Amino acid sequence: MTNRLLDGPPLDFGAEPYAQHRRRLGPLPSAAGLLEALESSGLRGRGGAGFPVAAKWLSIAERAGGPAVVIANGSEGEPLSHKDRLLMSTRPHLVLDGALLAAAALRADRVFIVVAEDLARAPAVMAAALAERPEAEQEALRLVVAPARYVAGESSAIVNLVESGTAVPTYVPPRPHVKGVGRAPTLVQNVESLAQVALLARRPASFPALLATLHAAGSGPVVRELEPSTLLGQALEGVGGSLSQTRAVLLGGYFGTWIDGSEAWELPLDPRALRELGHSFGCGVVAALPVGACGVCETSRVLRYLAEESSAQCGPCFYGLRALAGACERVSANQAEPGELQRLQRWAQEVRGRGACRHPDGASGFLLSALRVFGSDFAGHRTHGRGGLG
Repeated sequence: MTNRLLDGPPLDFGAEPYAQHRRRLGPLPSAAGLLEALESSGLRGRGGAGFPVAAKWLSIAERAGGPAVVIANGSEGEPLSHKDRLLMSTRPHLVLDGALLAAAALRADRVFIVVAEDLARAPAVMAAALAERPEAEQEALRLVVAPARYVAGESSAIVNLVESGTAVPTYVPPRPHVKGVGRAPTLVQNVESLAQVALLARRPASFPALLATLHAAGSGPVVRELEPSTLLGQALEGVGGSLSQTRAVLLGGYFGTWIDGSEAWELPLDPRALRELGHSFGCGVVAALPVGACGVCETSRVLRYLAEESSAQCGPCFYGLRALAGACERVSANQAEPGELQRLQRWAQEVRGRGACRHPDGASGFLLSALRVFGSDFAGHRTHGRGGLG
């Protein structure tokens, strides 16, 4: 049996009211045994990093001292991802259930629900859902609206937003689970992960399904809930894609990796199996680059976006990513200087692990995968099809 987040009323119905949510799933269950159930499930975070949920929770539960803090992260800064906004707009009470269960399991006295301001109806829906909850729960929950910035969803940026109203990452360590809001151990968990917790607490033997944002060549985005055994090609075919129309696939969004289309088509979307093959499901983005589109131009566009979306507070982002974006733009415009490709490769390696957050790491991993998959294009780039992911 698989837990399905999108079961219930049709998605075009809008947000499921609290009364209907209670009739369908029952009251908020006890958090007793929840940590054990999370360990058995193997659930991993669905915000991009893929860290085991149980391990993160246990690191907080085992710390002595005062109460912890829980933050539900609904910032969804990844431009190609639409799963979190759909979940918050249609099943908001699953997210709230999960956040409250986390608070009970970790003895937290404050729960913050962070939602990005640009996620269509999601901020208003979450605010309305909070108002539907029992008064005692409303007192424990607080909604925080995040700016529409890529780095605003990074865990230390989320902590800074809650504390000071400014969503910028901080140098690490310590990580938020050690010292976060008010120097208390703080759980920052993606909203999909918390919604999965709300189902696992009710059905401990169930295996979590996967929410994915699918972009077939020439169309998208479409959010689907998938069985872990689903092949990547099957998922794209289900929304009108085909291998013959797909040159490459971007798995995991802008912090993900490019994979050649023929290799990608047979990959299982099970996060565990992907890790064994050296890939990551990340935030659940599966985006096809159409045949005839230019992988160099698309890589250049994304790199420029990542450079401009950094918080510009440390050298690897302010100088390193801008240099990478500039070099990639010169290649895409057939204006490469001597040794440009070698510099791209070297600079991408040099920025890794040196920033205040993981922003340079994600950007460099994306670029290095492009240099592998589109190597011949980078080496002999000519003006040709400049379509992309949109």
